Amino acid sequence: MTGRRGEPGEETGVVTASVSPPPPPPPPPPDGPPRRARPLPARLAPGRVAAERGEAREGLAWLGRPPEVRASILVRSLAFLARVVLLGVFRFRIRVEGREHLPRRGGYLVIAGAHRGWMDPFVVLDALPLQPRAWFLGSGPSAFDRPWKERLLRRTGGILPVWRGGVSVDGHVASARAVLERGGVFVQMPEGTVAGPPGRVGTFRSGAALIAIRTGAPIVPMAIAGTEELYVGKRLAARILPATSAAERLGEAWPGSAPEAGSRAELDLARELSARLQADIGPVVEALYPWTLDPPTHRRWLRRPLTWLLLRRGPLDRSPADAGR
Repeated sequence: MTGRRGEPGEETGVVTASVSPPPPPPPPPPDGPPRRARPLPARLAPGRVAAERGEAREGLAWLGRPPEVRASILVRSLAFLARVVLLGVFRFRIRVEGREHLPRRGGYLVIAGAHRGWMDPFVVLDALPLQPRAWFLGSGPSAFDRPWKERLLRRTGGILPVWRGGVSVDGHVASARAVLERGGVFVQMPEGTVAGPPGRVGTFRSGAALIAIRTGAPIVPMAIAGTEELYVGKRLAARILPATSAAERLGEAWPGSAPEAGSRAELDLARELSARLQADIGPVVEALYPWTLDPPTHRRWLRRPLTWLLLRRGPLDRSPADAGR
């Protein structure tokens, strides 16, 4: 049986596929705002790593001294050596945009993403002046995978370790204030893990936003792309966004003054600030990422040893589902 001209099933000499019934309409959205995506779980087990060490001191308690702001001769020498190795031997090419947005003086926060590998801190350091010094709120399990690294980092400074599941955020706020009050730069990567898809940010944890709210310090957002895979000659990119603050970025959502520390109102405000900073940085990461890619035929010399060079080996999921979208 044929239909009218132009209808399915008409014998016009063209084979046509059968038409499936339309799919059922999607279920109505739940009441209230959409649920916030959960951050990725820890790539490593902090409790197990801490048990192997016999301790898990964090922040200033681990450092044992006030954080330095001036770059010593040792720090300057190591910075020069790092540039020789990373840019000369490994031939990494780092493109940084937006340095004009950096405050003229220290005492500010850097919130950066996407965090995908051990080169991220070096990309941040390449984007910032050597002085005042930058101090990273960094993962203890990842940074202290070898005893010599921990000894070197304690001697040179530049990291205040955190063990997920360790002390409350109060200790990290104290670390941040110690750096900021001395005129240093406090750097955080709020995804909290190097796992996640390349070229996209994962869900930001709220700790960085809580620190921004409690300290009231200027916030410099920074986008990073290309560090998930490293090989000789790899291109890496960063872009510094205009400085802001918790109050400025929250706009009408800012209550006029910081809520009581530890209150539900503070946590809700931190989650909102985290979401807005993620929304600012995410599209910039996606815009930077294509420049960092080489064609599939490009020879990736030393890909495995360089990708894992300063990264504790462990599960590393790069699936898009981990983007928190």
